Amino acid sequence: MNVFRLTGDLSHLAAIIILLLKIWKSRSCAGISGKSQILFALVFTTRYLDLLMSFISLYNTTMKVIYIACAYATVYLIYVKFKATYDGNHDTFRAEFLVVPVGGLAFLVNHDFSPLEIMWTFSIYLESVSILPQLFMISKTGEAETITTHYLFFLGLYRALYLINWIWRFYFEGFFDMIAIVAGIVQTILYCDFFYLYVTKVLKGKKLSLPA
Repeated sequence: MNVFRLTGDLSHLAAIIILLLKIWKSRSCAGISGKSQILFALVFTTRYLDLLMSFISLYNTTMKVIYIACAYATVYLIYVKFKATYDGNHDTFRAEFLVVPVGGLAFLVNHDFSPLEIMWTFSIYLESVSILPQLFMISKTGEAETITTHYLFFLGLYRALYLINWIWRFYFEGFFDMIAIVAGIVQTILYCDFFYLYVTKVLKGKKLSLPA
């Protein structure tokens, strides 16, 4: 494992912890897109089906279990525990417009036409766009809480670091995965505008807002 994958995993874990702590401590999920969180739960579920069939390492298994558990815990907090604070009026992105095309693409473009491989490919494609409902929600409300922007920053940093990880593996291990790289590029591009606003506003103590 190279340093970019490790720091990417840690950034991903930091994002998840920040989000869960934000919801639990404030007893509110205001400003959080439940649809994005459902999509992320679907991403981890379809990606880590191999947990039932193979063992790679303790680290690998532990991280997979943590991601799945935290994803469903977040969905539970939003739609059950703190349902009264969920802003469904602004969380209106049509998630099916992401899931259906991504599902079709996973069937058409994959490394191997087998159930597990198609599910893995589906998860890679879906993760690249799962943040769109959250960004759409921020654009509708006009701003985001600082803690929410920290969550988004670490989530975007995780994908950027993983993109570097794929490049590193190509040059030093001869490993090349076009699907993962293209999806990583798409996801990183989606965060570019947010990264700019995060650096120019949030790090200077200002609230973040996205243009409607």
